[in-house]
Amino acid sequence: MTSALHTSALTSLPLLARGKVRDNYAVGKDRLLMVASDRLSAFDVIMGEPIPGKGVLLTQMALFWFDKLGHICPNHLTGEAPESVVTTAEVPQVTGRSMLVKRLKPIPVEAVVRGYLAGSGWKEYQDSQSVCGVPLPAGLKNASKLPEPIFTPAAKAAVGEHDENISFEQVVKVVGPELAAQIRDLSIRIYQEAAAFALTKGIIIADTKFEFGLDENGTLTLMDEVLTPDSSRYWPIEGYEQAFATGTNPPSYDKQFVRDWLEQALVNGKPWDKTPPAPRVPQDVVEKTAAKYQEALTRLTA
Repeated sequence: MTSALHTSALTSLPLLARGKVRDNYAVGKDRLLMVASDRLSAFDVIMGEPIPGKGVLLTQMALFWFDKLGHICPNHLTGEAPESVVTTAEVPQVTGRSMLVKRLKPIPVEAVVRGYLAGSGWKEYQDSQSVCGVPLPAGLKNASKLPEPIFTPAAKAAVGEHDENISFEQVVKVVGPELAAQIRDLSIRIYQEAAAFALTKGIIIADTKFEFGLDENGTLTLMDEVLTPDSSRYWPIEGYEQAFATGTNPPSYDKQFVRDWLEQALVNGKPWDKTPPAPRVPQDVVEKTAAKYQEALTRLTA
């Protein structure tokens, strides 16, 4: 197993921000170096224990999807080598886990698309028979396939805060009706094409979230990561039917494994309240999570 990178420490470039997983550095005024660390966040809290090799896997998967979906919309990749903008001593920190990208004006909305009912969507459906204001048919169960994919956006929160589900009307208030419709339609199209491809590899993409920005010409551009196990719910097709029949969460290739463990974790003898500090993640959970991420990448790209 490779050694883990919890936090990058580049000194040749100005650090702009550390997100839940990525460290972003300025490269001049028009580019960013995004370094994917091995940090793991769940319930919007960063765990103390990294997942070795996770940042490399996330980057390789994002690059795979950016390439496969490039005909649908522009993305933020420059095509330049990340190693070209750091010192020789810093190359090991960026190799395989970084993207050199265009600097965009980020849109403060997470573009979430759901093809199946799971997670917070399932909880919301039980209360209101809708998700983010989108009405759904009666009688759906946990992990039900939806009649059509739905756009269920969220307001981006600061690190450590929880993203908040919002309605499409709220997105319109933030970005205007034309851009809101463009984001919604593009997100659903990307999801449909990716989900159809993943099914040919035996993987169900239950839901995912995209992030967009505007370039200097105002063109809507796909950015950050795309369709990784950090931003998507990946289910192997085998095991899904049994889980669906019994109303349990299907086995997954994503953070759900850690989330399920955290739901049972105790801090000072009490259930964890999903605020920092996080419980210490045991080594076997770290190793199983790393193996799930690796299997997802292997199946998709085989």
